[in-house]
Amino acid sequence: MSSSVKSRSPEHGVKPVQQAAVHYPFWFGGSASCCAAAVTHPLDLVKVRLQTRALDGPKGMFNTFVHVLKSDGVLGLYRGVSNLFLLHPLESSSPNSSQLSASLLRQLTYSTTRFGVYEELKEAVSTSYQKPSFPTLIAMSSTSGFLGGIVGNPADVLNVRMQHDAALPQHARRNYANAIDGLIRMTREEGWRALFRGVWPNSMRAVLMTASQLASYDYSKELILKTTEMGDGLTTHFSCSIFAGFVATTICSPVDVIKTRVMSAKESEGLVALLTRVHRLEGPGWMFRGWVPSFVRLGPHTVATFLFLEQHKKIYRRLRGFEE
Repeated sequence: MSSSVKSRSPEHGVKPVQQAAVHYPFWFGGSASCCAAAVTHPLDLVKVRLQTRALDGPKGMFNTFVHVLKSDGVLGLYRGVSNLFLLHPLESSSPNSSQLSASLLRQLTYSTTRFGVYEELKEAVSTSYQKPSFPTLIAMSSTSGFLGGIVGNPADVLNVRMQHDAALPQHARRNYANAIDGLIRMTREEGWRALFRGVWPNSMRAVLMTASQLASYDYSKELILKTTEMGDGLTTHFSCSIFAGFVATTICSPVDVIKTRVMSAKESEGLVALLTRVHRLEGPGWMFRGWVPSFVRLGPHTVATFLFLEQHKKIYRRLRGFEE
């Protein structure tokens, strides 16, 4: 990751205007996404429950939220939270210790890859006189999203399964003790291919998500800085991230529903057969099932991610002796 900022000169307290490229660490995007995921995990769980609910299950975001609270308590909203490095299995009734969650494992793989690759590609094509065009941003973000989707797929499968587990009958629950236990059991019981179940719809979703989220954020931010006097501050970051979250939610909703259905299934089913069955039973409305909780989760998550990312960069520039 890089950007051009003014360099601070130590000589005689003089601070000349000098453009210098700052190369940010590859992991900044993953770190920012982990911070955001810790805040939005309950909303992500409600979204998954809505997308995978039975026909007689609770309808609507609020009813699903209340159902989870009544069935599993407050800690049920953090189902999927487990110690990544715990060696001894926990009781199935207590997967919610305040430890690293499966959703954080997903961010450590998926988001680190997509943000890191995107920023590296953007740096490679940028010059001090010209920034990448919007079509170029889309192409680069699509590429990084595809790679991130593949790298993060095992953790994504695990995250969906752990969140969906409580909605299953007692005898049908997988009861993964923790993230590592889940990955090991999936590999041992279902083969390594289970780790990449739904990898193509997931990668497609990652392409759409990253292209709509990162490209729209960068483009809207550049547009605001050029056409207004808002400046590169909190208000600009907040406005651009809200816009990016809205665009990403709308574009990704159909693929997100398909991805969740495929990953939570106990038996493998072809994509065409799945689409045919779902469309026959639920009509075209299935494409935007869970849109509201998706936006309610993705909106704050996108805002938090970019705000944390901008703060990462600000602190890094300060530590390295640069200023805006």
